[in-house]
Amino acid sequence: MGNTFSAHNYGIYFTTSTVVDWIDVFTRKELAEIIIESLKYCHQSKGLIIYAWCLMPSHLHLISGTQEGVAISDVMRDFKKFTSKKVLADIQTINESRKEWLVDRFEFAGRFNSKIKGFKFWQDGFHPVDLYTPEFTRQKLEYLHNNPVAAGIVREPQHYLYSSAADYCSNEKGLLPVTFLS
Repeated sequence: MGNTFSAHNYGIYFTTSTVVDWIDVFTRKELAEIIIESLKYCHQSKGLIIYAWCLMPSHLHLISGTQEGVAISDVMRDFKKFTSKKVLADIQTINESRKEWLVDRFEFAGRFNSKIKGFKFWQDGFHPVDLYTPEFTRQKLEYLHNNPVAAGIVREPQHYLYSSAADYCSNEKGLLPVTFLS
């Protein structure tokens, strides 16, 4: 499944990327798949190491790091830039009953920022928290995997498709390549 990596090594972060206004966008399979495919690409081509992940309807939690010489901020910047454009384009083409409302919200979110051209999909930042001890890492791993349970989406973490919980809990292979934390 995944390679083993010690949780106390430098450069493992718990991050959260959130859709503006906490809008539930990833309830649509087509839009969730954009995030999955982009994370696969970042893993294969940009040096992202995925230790754990959970895509909730309005946000993405990652425990991740990068290969030597690659800044996590650069990977996340590119990830968010690409996915925001792709999600907004796909909202226009899929069967989305909230299409006009979503486009209006994302346009409004970008309207008053001179750096934004047209739309803003993600909130600023990705809020990296350095996982400096094995205990703190385990706490964040449990929080991340239990997020869908706390939200009432599933009863057991490993039953949530858009997460690495199955990799950790039931020895199944999930949707993304995972390097296991030890």
